[in-house]
Amino acid sequence: MSFLSILALLISTTIIYSAPLAFTAVGGSFSEHGGVVNVGLEGIMTMGAFSSIVFNLTFGSFLGAWTPWIGLAVGAIVGLAIAWLHALATVTLRADHIVSGTVVNLIAPALGVFLIKVIYGKGQTNQINQSFGYSDVPLLDKIPILGKLFFQNTSYPALLSILVAVLSYYVIYKTRFGLRLRSVGENPQAADTLGLNVARLRYEGVLLSGLLGGIGGALYAESIALNFAVSTIAGQGFISMAAMIFGRWNPIGAMLASMFFGLSQSLSVIGAQIPVIKNIPSVWLQIFPYILTIVVLTIFFGKTKAPKADGVNYIKSE
Repeated sequence: MSFLSILALLISTTIIYSAPLAFTAVGGSFSEHGGVVNVGLEGIMTMGAFSSIVFNLTFGSFLGAWTPWIGLAVGAIVGLAIAWLHALATVTLRADHIVSGTVVNLIAPALGVFLIKVIYGKGQTNQINQSFGYSDVPLLDKIPILGKLFFQNTSYPALLSILVAVLSYYVIYKTRFGLRLRSVGENPQAADTLGLNVARLRYEGVLLSGLLGGIGGALYAESIALNFAVSTIAGQGFISMAAMIFGRWNPIGAMLASMFFGLSQSLSVIGAQIPVIKNIPSVWLQIFPYILTIVVLTIFFGKTKAPKADGVNYIKSE
């Protein structure tokens, strides 16, 4: 393979593997800017993946090429529902945010596998026939060099994740809603004094994280895993959290960090085709993304500055 072909393969796989992480990490930034720590991103992604695969298998023969796109919407709705439970526990019932998110992460895989056994009589689903796959972007794929690198053998949802990150940055930092959301994440008492509904804004932040996290899980299932099992979302939510922290809770930073982690994941898939690393044992490349996640969290978690009221329950009387 030529250098350009290797580079094109590396970029396309990186973008595809980073897209689910980007959706989820950007969603997490909404929740944490509102002051709610959403450790349950792993569970939200799991249920998004489960629901999208079940929908895909059920309606794929009727809906054809539209099936994976509608599957993303189904995953978003299920992620929204799971996030609502987390918001209910943390905002309304004032539960510990870490405990609530951990419960979501523990329940989701077990619930998904249980329902799969009830529906299909086995521990995992069959492979879906309608997936996103790889495609070229018309016109843009004809651009010399850049077209081959970025717009051939890529995924439309992957490119959409970049647009969502940019749009989310604008919403959080350039709109009235974003200013209000950040205010309740920094100083909910002051925001309440100014007449803002702290609980409602926090709910909205958590629900947005669930919606985007559900899309992230559905996208991973319908473009990479192509089925659902207990190991389908194996640490992807935690990697997304690491990307969010590495990106300093900035949607564009989270998206770029997701690409960094996506690169590490793609190397485990295409490493055998890259001369420099083809002799590295595949198991090392497979565990590298998780080691990288631990390293990033260890180095950057204490050095980054989260919203001041992130993870702090607000009681109006105080």
